[in-house]
Formats: sequence, structure tokens, C-alpha cells
Amino acid sequence: MSHDDANMDCSQALYRMMEYVDGEMTPEDTQALREHLSGCAPCLAERDIDQVLRQIVQRSCACEPAPPRLRATIMQRITTICDDGSWSEVTQVRHITEG
Repeated sequence: MSHDDANMDCSQALYRMMEYVDGEMTPEDTQALREHLSGCAPCLAERDIDQVLRQIVQRSCACEPAPPRLRATIMQRITTICDDGSWSEVTQVRHITEG
């Protein structure tokens, strides 16, 4: 979805639903999705399911920390530190050797 496009269709709403449920959208995109949900029962139902799923996962995993190797792998796939100290997206998957 373009950030200046106030109208959101179902495919855009469903694609970005977890981002919405997790509170990771811009205020403008959040408002656009809220407006869509106010008039779309199927997407609203999907939002409810995603919220319950998020709560179940959060409850089920709250006691167990992720294994260090998994955490490191995820972080390497998300970001990497450049030589100048800035952050950029990882374009290749790196393998962590066991040590």
C-alpha cells in the first residue's frame, strides 16, 4: 500500500494484518486499516483470529527464551552492521558455525 493511499482493499489489509496487530504500522497506515475494518466483516474476523493467535503464542512462549543460535540467525537475517557502523538489510543468509 502506498503510504498516501487512504483506501485499503482486502488483499492489502490481509497482507498487513499482523503488522497491524503487532502495532508496527505508521499512524496513517493504522488509520487506513482501521477504516477498512470498520466496513469489512471478513477482514475484521481475520483481525480477531490474528489477535487471538498472537496472544496464544505470546503466552505459550513467554517462559522459554529462544535458543542463542536461533536468535543469532534471525538477527543476522534481519540486519548487519556495515563498516561505517550503520545498519542495512542482509541480502544473503549467513550460516552460524557451531562453537
